[in-house]
Amino acid sequence: MQYATSDLCDAHEGKVRVAAPIFRSFGGRKAFHGQIATLKLFEDNGLVRQALETPGAERVLVIDGGGSLRCALLGDQLAALAVKNGWAGVVVWGCIRDSAAIAAMDLGVLALATHPQKTVKKNLGEAGVPVCFAGIEFRPGDWLYADADGLIVAAERLH
Repeated sequence: MQYATSDLCDAHEGKVRVAAPIFRSFGGRKAFHGQIATLKLFEDNGLVRQALETPGAERVLVIDGGGSLRCALLGDQLAALAVKNGWAGVVVWGCIRDSAAIAAMDLGVLALATHPQKTVKKNLGEAGVPVCFAGIEFRPGDWLYADADGLIVAAERLH
């Protein structure tokens, strides 16, 4: 079942955090929601693979990539892994690549832009920590809702 972010904002005024409209939608699933899992890293997507190899349980992986526009943190292989393991979506404060392939997948993907360059793989970064970008905080276990109108986060499930 889909939920409109605008309706959720109206119904839960004061209980949602609204992200700045900085993201482009790249996935085949244009509206998605789920509990948040987080990663904080920079130009290294080793932890992204590790996270997406685990059961997603319809969660959303939120990646604080420092807003880097110098390489892609998610590509078609990792997106396919996310679909296989039941993730609802991936939000990247950074870039993705293989956007045409990702557009055909049943996965919500929001990112700043595309970039053809891959990352290094040193597995550096942190998992399960609060991250801040787009003017809001994303905490593990909070709920994220995204659609064509934007992205919102709430401390509890809104539906």
